[in-house]
Amino acid sequence: MQFVQLLIFLILFPLVTALFMLVAKKEIERTWIVKLSAVAVILVTVWLLITTFDKGALYSPAIPAEPVGLVMFILEMLIAVFILYLGIRHRKYHVVALILVQSVMMIFFELTYAHSADITSNLFVDEFSNILALIIGIIGSLICVYSLGYMKHFHEHHATIPDKRNIFFFVMFVFISAMFGLVFANNILWVYFFWEVTTLCSFLLIGYTKTEEATNNAFDALWMNLLGGIAFAGAILWLGMAGNGVMGIDQLLISGKAIALIPAALIGFAGLTKAAQMPFSSWLVGAMVAPTPVSALLHSSTMVKAGVYILVRLAPVFHGTVTGYMLALVGALTFLIASGIAISQSNAKRVLAYSTIANLGLITACAGIGTYEAIWAAILLIVFHAISKSLLFLAVGTVEHRIRSREIDDMNGLIVRMPKIAAMMVIGIAGMFLAPFGMLISKWAAIRAFIDAPFGFIFVVILVFGSAMTVFFWAKWMGKLLTVTSDSKRIEGEVDRSEWAALVSLAGLSFITTLVFPLVSVKLLEPFLMENYGQVAQLSQDNILIMILMLFLILLLPLSILLPHRQHRHLAPYMGGRTTTQDLRFSGSLGVQKKAIMSNYYLIPYFGEAKLRPLGVWICSALIGIMLIATVLRGVVM
Repeated sequence: MQFVQLLIFLILFPLVTALFMLVAKKEIERTWIVKLSAVAVILVTVWLLITTFDKGALYSPAIPAEPVGLVMFILEMLIAVFILYLGIRHRKYHVVALILVQSVMMIFFELTYAHSADITSNLFVDEFSNILALIIGIIGSLICVYSLGYMKHFHEHHATIPDKRNIFFFVMFVFISAMFGLVFANNILWVYFFWEVTTLCSFLLIGYTKTEEATNNAFDALWMNLLGGIAFAGAILWLGMAGNGVMGIDQLLISGKAIALIPAALIGFAGLTKAAQMPFSSWLVGAMVAPTPVSALLHSSTMVKAGVYILVRLAPVFHGTVTGYMLALVGALTFLIASGIAISQSNAKRVLAYSTIANLGLITACAGIGTYEAIWAAILLIVFHAISKSLLFLAVGTVEHRIRSREIDDMNGLIVRMPKIAAMMVIGIAGMFLAPFGMLISKWAAIRAFIDAPFGFIFVVILVFGSAMTVFFWAKWMGKLLTVTSDSKRIEGEVDRSEWAALVSLAGLSFITTLVFPLVSVKLLEPFLMENYGQVAQLSQDNILIMILMLFLILLLPLSILLPHRQHRHLAPYMGGRTTTQDLRFSGSLGVQKKAIMSNYYLIPYFGEAKLRPLGVWICSALIGIMLIATVLRGVVM
């Protein structure tokens, strides 16, 4: 039962670290606590994988449902009281109404049905949980290390914002603790508890600066996720009334669609809100007001990953149902529309936000289809998206502190000003759309899955057009980074060592994961698929060799940037025959000196947020309505 001790450690140790961060007032104390805790979490996460990867799903009956469940219920009510207080204080009465409804539902369940729940194993670990644990443990810990340097500079640049770094790190580690609990919990009541903790943590982190914009955006995130919380509570109530005592994920998956479909659809709705799918995508875009480590944590290893985790976990229930196809259409259209909106964004963090929403949409589409090939693609998308997106967010945060801007056009020539950071950003961007990195391979796998699914041609067309848009906005950003300018000062030496450590680790992780992912597929994904679907998806030997060759070639790009170079002669740009200086000035009419300005294409009239987002909100809202109605009708018939 060693694995049980490891699971408990990973859930409780970050919580203990969070409590220490509350009382650590000195910077040196925070630094050592964060670094040592990060090392411990990473090592234990890797050790858990080593000791359990070849043993299939392991369930623990050793942890009793009570009194742990009672403690969780009391904490849920305390969280509800806290949210109620904040809603009244800030006059957010819709939040007050939502938390009251959700609390009444759970109190009713606790008083009437909780005693009849039949749960033999409250914690478990399988191959999918191990993959999520690695993402949470490694990437989440690296983001916390990066935050040491970033938050120091953040408060130097924003002197008017109260320095509450102890609270910041407290919430970050509670977030990581809750995510471990969520992916290791088999008891649906426990999943719900950790689900609500992540909602509260995201609210606190988004509103960290306490500006009016941050507070409003935090409440937007809160009310949308409270909607999902109500749906989740509804699923628990349904299981209490008609589930014959089923309250474990393992029991739900084998109980048959007559029992499982309605609660799965309700939890799926909660997953859509958490994963920021349309019409709930605005909360994740609004979360960009938070400090960059918060954005990285939300996008890569917590919050939104909780949403797609639960969708993929319940995918066998969705397979072959109208509920599943409506869910898949919501994800596919979110992928298409969010990719289009990303083209029109000039702010780097908003591009990253919409690209995250788009990729989460593709994962959601795969979960809705629910075939073994689709789930293989979905898990690969989760892995590679987490690594590339965390690297890009942290790199953008570092760049923003040096150039005082998030605008992509202001990153022109970054390869000259910050060559190492620019190289890491290129690795991150390449990881999102170029071969042999995993995102492109995952999309190829998704196409295969969609082709084999009924009406799959619809999803293939959406994926093709959406992917073309992603190539456009990533390529034009990469072009700005790699533009060589001759009048730029190098400013890279000012980057904090903790930031360097996280960035270099994530850049290396991008290559390592791409190199070993065929092994990950064989040792983790294929056994998971065989256990849950009786079939496996594989990469052919030829494709693996091609990937390794392309990886070697791409590795030469950043390495060539880091190698010493002899001095080159810089030529003035060609400006249609006019006399041009090195700093892009040319002689205009009547000999007047003018400065040439180069800007990206944003195509706002065609892909603007105001044009596409309302369309996505209405269509996806209608699809979700159809999904819920179809689920209820089928549930009544069955």
